[in-house]
Amino acid sequence: MLEPRARWMRLVCLLLLCVYLCLLRESSARRAPKIPRCPATCSCTKDSAFCVDTKAIPKSFPPGIISLTMVNAAFTTIPEGAFSHLHLLQFLFIENNDIQALSKYTFRGLKSLTHLSLSNNNLQQLPRDLFKHLDILTDLDLRGNSFRCDCKIKWLVDWMEKTNTSVPAIYCASPFEFQGRRIHDLAPRDFNCISADFAVYETFPFHSVSAESYEFNGDNFVAFAQPDSGFCTLYIWDHVEMVFRRYHNITSRSAVYCKPVVINNTLYMVVAQLFGGSHIYKWEEDPLRFVKIQDIDTSRVRKPNFVETFQLDGEWYFIVADSSKAGSTSIYRWNSNGFYSHQSLHPWHRDTHVEFLDVGGKPHLILSSASQPPIVYQWNRSQKQFAFHSQITELADVQMVKHFWVRKVLYLCLTRFIGDSKILRWEGQRFVEIQTLPSRGSMAVYPFTVGLRQYLILGSDFSFSRVYLWDDLTQRFQPFQELNMRAPRGFDLVSVDNKDILLAASFKGNTLAYQHLLVDLSAK
Repeated sequence: MLEPRARWMRLVCLLLLCVYLCLLRESSARRAPKIPRCPATCSCTKDSAFCVDTKAIPKSFPPGIISLTMVNAAFTTIPEGAFSHLHLLQFLFIENNDIQALSKYTFRGLKSLTHLSLSNNNLQQLPRDLFKHLDILTDLDLRGNSFRCDCKIKWLVDWMEKTNTSVPAIYCASPFEFQGRRIHDLAPRDFNCISADFAVYETFPFHSVSAESYEFNGDNFVAFAQPDSGFCTLYIWDHVEMVFRRYHNITSRSAVYCKPVVINNTLYMVVAQLFGGSHIYKWEEDPLRFVKIQDIDTSRVRKPNFVETFQLDGEWYFIVADSSKAGSTSIYRWNSNGFYSHQSLHPWHRDTHVEFLDVGGKPHLILSSASQPPIVYQWNRSQKQFAFHSQITELADVQMVKHFWVRKVLYLCLTRFIGDSKILRWEGQRFVEIQTLPSRGSMAVYPFTVGLRQYLILGSDFSFSRVYLWDDLTQRFQPFQELNMRAPRGFDLVSVDNKDILLAASFKGNTLAYQHLLVDLSAK
């Protein structure tokens, strides 16, 4: 019989042995993790898995899987990183399903993938750069899908043009103009994916009735006529802050138009006023200020409404449209010392606007009037005078006439406060109406181009102002965008520092600057 001490030592040894064996068992369990089983809806071999009727991408597969096939899946979308746990995957076949949408990052992490099939699904488009990180992809099958060949697929056309991956022929299911076309035969230039938007860029805290931009000494300026203060306020473009900032004021009583003109590197400003007569100012550099150099004859110009400047045969002129019952629209010509009265036109007819343009190589003026249809005057070079030529149309209440060119064809827009505006085309001998635009409450119209895009904006006192875009196919303007501005009276476009800024003078609200933004629809 063992003594108590010996029995005690034996018990301790047995206890230590048990602890050791437990630790050994736990260590072995950590070193040998449980091997994932094949998902219930799949059949697996050593290196492949074939899945049918799965409700989602299985989270785990046996190790060593390099090929995965999924058919008749019970889901329609595949999310981001769905296969990232299968980083050894080389062959992926997602075929004969109802897959309708993929994430841009569906195939993230599949660096070893060489073969991919998405055939016979219900895909109409693919996310941009879907295959960007599949660096060694050699075969891609997209057959049997109903691809919509619009801007969302432009990137794929570009990618197939550059990739070394083999892609069997696929076809467009829509839209109509591309239906049945082989996508390989399309080119990126077949898609018109550049749209645009006018977004508020800067707000000026004052009302204005004219906005005239100009360049002087390498800087970009804009002059606003302010009905509340009566001032001509000048703003200069800040190339650092990329905004217009206040620069100078011309103190006046009731300015309705501030028209800049640069002659022989000298800046002049024609300030047309309702009261106290109209004046001409000259900019002086030392000190920086405008100095009044000339008054405009108040017996001729009583109620100015608009000022236009132009050059003829190397000489500078400006013309003031007079809207009073007793005044006369008048032309002034520059000589070495100032502007002097040259010719009176169209007395007693309450003119609202004047447009200078060249028709068939001959200078013309078109006067809009509140009392009769627009009148056309033609320049007589021998007499150096404008002579009555014709009336454009029987339309009355034409507030403004503006011209524009499209593919060397001359057009006019006549805007009306009551009634519709008209687009006319020059047919060699006369202007012919080609389009009617609804424009109730419109006192200002402005055609302008940004790049190759021809726009027309119609201001409105009663509703949103409308921007139209010229459509080359129909040879008509199509509605493009509505802008919320209050009682617009004038527009001007400034292109500076790779920005296109549309200025909008507002009689009853803040004056606004809109930026023209290009939007690539294929990049979304």
